[in-house]
Amino acid sequence: LETNINLPFVAVDTSGPQHLNLKVDRPQFEKMVEDLIDRLDEPCIQALGDAKLDASEIDEVVLVGGMTRMPKVMEKVRQLFNKDPQIRINPDEVVAIGAAVQGGILEGQIDEVILLDVVPLSLGVETRGSLCTKIIERNTTIPTKRSRIFTTALDNQDFVNIHVLQGEREMADDNISLAKLNLIGIPPAPRGIPQIEVSFEVDADGILNVSARDLGTGKKQAIQVETSGGLSEGQIKSIIEEGKKHLQDDKIKKEFADVKNEAEGLLFSVEKTLSSYSDKAEEGFIDIVKDARDKMRVALSSEDHDEISSALDTLKECSYAFAEIIYSKKENKTEYQQDPES
Repeated sequence: LETNINLPFVAVDTSGPQHLNLKVDRPQFEKMVEDLIDRLDEPCIQALGDAKLDASEIDEVVLVGGMTRMPKVMEKVRQLFNKDPQIRINPDEVVAIGAAVQGGILEGQIDEVILLDVVPLSLGVETRGSLCTKIIERNTTIPTKRSRIFTTALDNQDFVNIHVLQGEREMADDNISLAKLNLIGIPPAPRGIPQIEVSFEVDADGILNVSARDLGTGKKQAIQVETSGGLSEGQIKSIIEEGKKHLQDDKIKKEFADVKNEAEGLLFSVEKTLSSYSDKAEEGFIDIVKDARDKMRVALSSEDHDEISSALDTLKECSYAFAEIIYSKKENKTEYQQDPES
């Protein structure tokens, strides 16, 4: 099979008008567009992964656009999905038909069909260690609502700052900042005690409503955000690809932030235990715990992952041993109270 390409008057030179008259057969044409055909692999595989589906679970593959009539494109569909593409709908009209159906749904004229949109990029908040904690994952069907419980990082903290983020990276600074809101008036309490419920709700129009509520007092703050942020499909794709590109680096950064957060939390807990229960253990053991505590402080100031991890393991062992001593004394006291003659 071949076709004639005839384009008159494509240029003019000293000899007069120049015309293009060329014959192209199917093998030649398929060779010319081979790289474009191969680019179909990634978006199809990604779509399956995002939907958490296997190719065998796909009922039909609908072709969109006139170029999908190419036998090579249909062959690619068979390779990827192990089935023939659906050809009952004109690929030139399929987008217009879908838009008409969506219009009918929005006008209430069609109720037997539901078209579902999704969140294009993950939505989350900045948490301790400059981490991005996701609340709504990318490709979640909308409308949707998700909530998570957070707490304070400092003693007597009377407000929390909710920094709303959009993107696929693990660190807050690498994502898009959408908005910030403050929940104020939290009653003074030790860190970790207040319970702050952060809720994300995305409506059918893609509008994000963020609320933060202190479960103790009922105080609440809310804000409305445009999740798209004016991003084009190309920009969204670029953000997703950037996330994949830096996946390993982000993993290392997240692991370090997690270890540091855990170390700071354990250090705080050990400090509280020492101040309340030092009289429950022998002085030599208390000195060992204090030494592990001091090494943890030094490690945290060094910002060295290995040093912090090593100090954390040591402090954990001391903390567990300390807890065993405290609870063993309580058990002995309880047994004595129950049987004073023993």
